[in-house]
Amino acid sequence: MTRSGLPGSPAATRLSPARLTLALLPAALAAGVLVLLLGGSPAGAQTPDPFDNSWCLSCHASENLQTTLPDGEVLDLSVDPAVLESSVHGTFDIPCVLCHTGIQGVPHDPLTAADRRDFTLQANAVCANCHETEATQAADNQHAAARAAGNRAAAVCTDCHGAHDATRPMPHSPGVAQTCATCHSEIYDLYRESVHGEALLSGNRDVPTCTDCHGVHDLQGPTQPAFRLFSPEICARCHDDAALMEKYGISTKVFDTYVADFHGTTVMLFQRFAPDQEANKPVCIDCHGVHAIRPPDDPQSTVFQANLLRTCQRCHPSATESFPSSWLSHYSPEPGKATVVFLVQLFYKVLIPVVIGGMALYVALHWLGTRLRRRKERRA
Repeated sequence: MTRSGLPGSPAATRLSPARLTLALLPAALAAGVLVLLLGGSPAGAQTPDPFDNSWCLSCHASENLQTTLPDGEVLDLSVDPAVLESSVHGTFDIPCVLCHTGIQGVPHDPLTAADRRDFTLQANAVCANCHETEATQAADNQHAAARAAGNRAAAVCTDCHGAHDATRPMPHSPGVAQTCATCHSEIYDLYRESVHGEALLSGNRDVPTCTDCHGVHDLQGPTQPAFRLFSPEICARCHDDAALMEKYGISTKVFDTYVADFHGTTVMLFQRFAPDQEANKPVCIDCHGVHAIRPPDDPQSTVFQANLLRTCQRCHPSATESFPSSWLSHYSPEPGKATVVFLVQLFYKVLIPVVIGGMALYVALHWLGTRLRRRKERRA
């Protein structure tokens, strides 16, 4: 299972000194303006340090600190110091003004946000000051496309990571799926009943969660043809891992046998020669399901023997009862299991090399005999 680039990995959260310096520049300018505005304090009085969060918290730690936005919504401006200190930003002593770069003085300028969601969308832009790589990836993902299409509810940074309570996400944990569930609750309900979801919620972190399949900041979804076309590669990350599959008694031949059959071969050709087109052959999720994947021996599974005909008829409407019984599942034929197919396959494995090898030997001997005969004729 690929774990690089997931939330919580060092590459996703570490701030280099150069990036932190660049990110601090706007805050430094804001601090300079703030010091000038407060420069009329009496001689000998201590000038507040804008990089000291306690100065901001002297007001914002107060309970019930609120403001009313133009649409009538109430925006809570209170910050719990303990929550802020325990957050990932608090761990690095990130000053408030590094994120709230628009604060130029006291009292603060009136907010320009029309409502609470507008405030969140405006504030979200500041994350790119430190997290440039992640912001670049997120700029073209499915959430960004949804917002561009007019869906303001599509997730931004703070919807997933939090704001003053931002914490370091734990990859392959129930928390990832539960975060996605705040918007995708119906999908989460299907996932938690699946073979993957049940295992994850019971503490098994070997199974995939949302970000393992859809990506983290560069997330993709089923509305993109390439996502479905290349989805077998996503499944192969786990099901082609011999060490991981051995733990659960699952054969790693699943992916190999899929690629070798007519469906998989066609999909592989699409991947290679027409990656921007939608394949007309089934991929893993077409047969096994998407979020509600169940074990093959589960009576509710779409690939359970009693349900297999109905699954095949999605693409083969004229299929009869004998149609699915001719399929060997994702296992190679062997004695005791599809013995006739195994013997036929063995017969051709012997016959084809013998026939082609015999023909090649015959051609070689014929050529050699012709050469020897001509040489003998020339000598005579």
